[in-house]
Amino acid sequence: MTWLLLVAYFFGGFFLTNSIPHLVSGLMGQPFQSPFAKPPGKGLSSSTVNVLWGFFNVVVGYLLVAQVGAFDLRSIPDALALAVAILLRSLLAARRYGQFHGGNAPDRS
Repeated sequence: MTWLLLVAYFFGGFFLTNSIPHLVSGLMGQPFQSPFAKPPGKGLSSSTVNVLWGFFNVVVGYLLVAQVGAFDLRSIPDALALAVAILLRSLLAARRYGQFHGGNAPDRS
């Protein structure tokens, strides 16, 4: 196992996780932030743009995980590279999109 394969699996997980909010918003018919909005990443893109962007992310993620090397979910290094990317991208998305959708509101308990 070379470290380059682990890097590919990490970025594959990153792309796969990034596809989720775009596909969900697009499937719900709701606009959402995307790199194609004005301003990029802050403005809203149409649901169609988000479905296309989400699908692109799925394709890239699939290529990096399933077509580079021989990804084995039972291999601790392979699974860990993917899992760390999923966790990191999820936390980044929560912070990033939370500022637009109220998810970063201070706790008032």
